[in-house]
Amino acid sequence: MTVQEMKKAVCEAIDNHAQELIELTESIFNEPELGYKEFKTAGKVKAHLDKLGLKYKDGVAITGIVTPVEGRDHKAKIAIMGELDAVVVPNHPTADPVTHAAHCCGHNAQAASVVGVAYGLMESGVMQHLDGDVVLMHVPSEEFVELEYRKSLIDEGKISFLGGKQEFIKLGVFDDIDMMFMQHTMGTEDGEGKPIKAYAGLGGGHKGMGFVGRLIQYLGKESHAAMPSQGVNALKAAQLGLQMVDANRETFLDEDNIRVHPIITKGGDLVNVVPADVRLETYVRGNNTEAILAAAAKVDRAFKAGADALGAQCIITHLPGYMCPTESVELKDVIYENLKLIYGDEHTVRDGMGGSTDASDVAHIIPSVHMMLGGARGVGHGADYEICRPDMAVVDAAKAMACTAIDLLVNGAEKALEVKAAYKAPLTKEEYLKTWGGLNI
Repeated sequence: MTVQEMKKAVCEAIDNHAQELIELTESIFNEPELGYKEFKTAGKVKAHLDKLGLKYKDGVAITGIVTPVEGRDHKAKIAIMGELDAVVVPNHPTADPVTHAAHCCGHNAQAASVVGVAYGLMESGVMQHLDGDVVLMHVPSEEFVELEYRKSLIDEGKISFLGGKQEFIKLGVFDDIDMMFMQHTMGTEDGEGKPIKAYAGLGGGHKGMGFVGRLIQYLGKESHAAMPSQGVNALKAAQLGLQMVDANRETFLDEDNIRVHPIITKGGDLVNVVPADVRLETYVRGNNTEAILAAAAKVDRAFKAGADALGAQCIITHLPGYMCPTESVELKDVIYENLKLIYGDEHTVRDGMGGSTDASDVAHIIPSVHMMLGGARGVGHGADYEICRPDMAVVDAAKAMACTAIDLLVNGAEKALEVKAAYKAPLTKEEYLKTWGGLNI
C-alpha cells in the first residue's frame, strides 16, 4: 500500500465507526467524572478496545489505560493520548448532581477520538505496513483541581503527582516512547463559526502558560463569636492575605503574563464560632518558569503576612503544577500537513494558540505536540460548553492523528527517527522528577 492508500483506508475505517464514536462522546459527556475517579469513563473506553481485541493495561495511575498496537517492525514507538476527566461547573445542564462535574473542556471528545484511532489502525490493516508501534493512552486527571483530595492521595501513597501525565512519567510509561502527540477540542462554532478549525500545536514562549499550585491553611483559635477577643480569627487572616496578594499584582511584569486566582474552599465551621480553620487553593500562572517561581514567592510571603498580622498560623503546601509549553518543531511539521489534509488549508494554522496542560511536562522529556482542533461552542469551563460538531472534534481528529502516525512510521519509521534525532529534550526523566516534582528517584 502507498501512503495515500493507507491514509484513505484508515479514514474509511474511522468513518465506518463514526456513529459509535459520536455515541461514545455523548455517553462520556452525560456521565462526567473528576480526575483519578474516571472509572465509568475508563470502562466505556475499554469496551471498545475489547471489541477490537486489543490487549491493554488498565488501572495505570488509578484509572488510566495504555494500549499498544504493534507494527511489522519496531524501529520507533509513538504515543497518541486522550484525557478522561471533567471539571466542576455546577450550572452546566449535564453536571453531575452530586459532584457537579461537567465535561466543559472537551475531554470526552479526546477520549473518543483516540478510540477512533484504534478503529482506524486496526481495521484498515495498515499496521502490517508500518515499521513502528503506536501506543494509545487514555490519561486521567489533566484538570488541576480538587487539590486537597489529590493531596490526600499523595499522602496515602497512591500517586505522586496531581496531573495524570505527570504520574505517567513517574511510573515509567514514557520510558520506551519516542514521541507523543494529542489533540484538545477548542470552541469554533459560536455564531457564524471561526475560519480556523485546527492549530498544529500549543506553541511556547509568550503564548504558553505554566503554573504552580498552592494549598493554604490558616489556623487560628476558636471562641464564641460574641466574644472574638478570646479567639484568633483565621478568616480575617485569610482576608488580609488575599488583600496582600492583590497589593503585589502591580509588581508583576506585563510580559510575564502572571495570573494568581485563589479560591476559599473552607471559610469556617459555624457562624457563631470564630473561624479557626480556613483553607484556600490557588495557582500562580505565567509564561516562563523564572517569573512563575518569583511571583509564587511573593504570594507565599503575602499569605504568611496575613497570619502574622493577627497571630494566626499559615501552612502553605507547594504543589508542582504544569510546566510552560515547549514542542518539537519537526513533529509539528508532520502534524500540520495532516491537519491541512483533513481540515483544509484555509482552516489550518501551524503556530499554536497557548494554554496550560501537563502535556507540556511530557514535552520536556520527549518530542511532543499538543494540537487544538475545533468542534465545540460556548465558553471553555463554562455552563454553555458543548461538542456541537463531533464529526470535527472526534471523527476528523481521529483521522488527523492516525494519518500522522502513518507518516511517522512508514518506510522504516524514517520520519519518526528524524523527529527523535532532532529533538533536544530540556530535561531527562530523572531531572524532571527531581527539579519539578521534588522526587529523588
